Amino acid sequence: MKQIVKSFVVGASTVVAFSSTAMAADMTGAGATFPYPIYAKWAESYKAATGNGLNYQSVGSGAGIKQIKAKTVDFGASDMPLKAEDLDAEGLMQFPAIMGGVVTVVNLDGVAPGQLKMTGQVVADIYLGKVTKWNAPEIAALNAGVKLPATDITVVYRADGSGTSFLFTDWLSKVHPEFKAKIGAGTALKWVVGVGGKGNEGVAANVQRIKGAIGYVEWAYAKKNKMSHTQLKNKDGHFLQPDDDNFKAAAASAEWTKTPGFGVVLTDQAGKNSWPVTGVSFILMHKTQPDAAKGKEVLKFFDWAFKNGGSAATDLDYVPLPASVVKLVQESWKANLKDSSGKAIY
Repeated sequence: MKQIVKSFVVGASTVVAFSSTAMAADMTGAGATFPYPIYAKWAESYKAATGNGLNYQSVGSGAGIKQIKAKTVDFGASDMPLKAEDLDAEGLMQFPAIMGGVVTVVNLDGVAPGQLKMTGQVVADIYLGKVTKWNAPEIAALNAGVKLPATDITVVYRADGSGTSFLFTDWLSKVHPEFKAKIGAGTALKWVVGVGGKGNEGVAANVQRIKGAIGYVEWAYAKKNKMSHTQLKNKDGHFLQPDDDNFKAAAASAEWTKTPGFGVVLTDQAGKNSWPVTGVSFILMHKTQPDAAKGKEVLKFFDWAFKNGGSAATDLDYVPLPASVVKLVQESWKANLKDSSGKAIY
């Protein structure tokens, strides 16, 4: 049986699931599940405005990196930035497309969405298998007045190569030395407890199915699926609810010009309102475009999205790139993306 992947093919304003052998659309991309909701919305609107479609496969950052390296798609998408040496080795350039937040989600009877308070230290201990009951003293101490069940905690993690996992584990590695030593930060990890799910979809399905489960997904996906999120304590000691203002606060200190390949990581940022698991989603393209017309269309799509897609991004609780960063991105397109004769495609 052929593998089914979650994708959208935008034709007549449709969003559908399809086989990996389905007919290609005008442009093809693959990778991160984190930006899937906004890419789907942008693609639908872009199709209506221009008549040009996009086929994006939401298969995880690791798979997206593999596909762009293999030149089987026009662009890859990853929530973990590639290092400058890795980009150079593969002849790739990367640029930021959108920012947003990752949240912890739970399945607990009698606990309202956003009521439960959690810290990185406690979440890390849960994922290390050290805190195993929801009424454990470590959780109870954070949640006075909340009736916590004596339910076993079931850890749910991403089983595929995932930029969402990178953001989540990068945060936990920054706040918990033992987590950093035993699990670490990355897209594909060796977890010590729990059950895996493929994509945001798989994690969400397991959390929704298993009483007492905890997992992590992208915020727009949690909202869309009416999942029960938790508050998280940030670096400055404040418990926050996830929202685009708190994601913006975390992104405010990003040093784009000082970071090779725009590869900023926004987890555990200082600031009263900074959401602790904020991230950037990146686009990967070959510097020498094998199909210059397709490459040019990809740039037209993201140029259109930067100019016209801000309100849609905000509606889904993503953070659009600031105008100053968009200008830097466009300058990088001109400098780095060429056709086979060396002529700039943008």
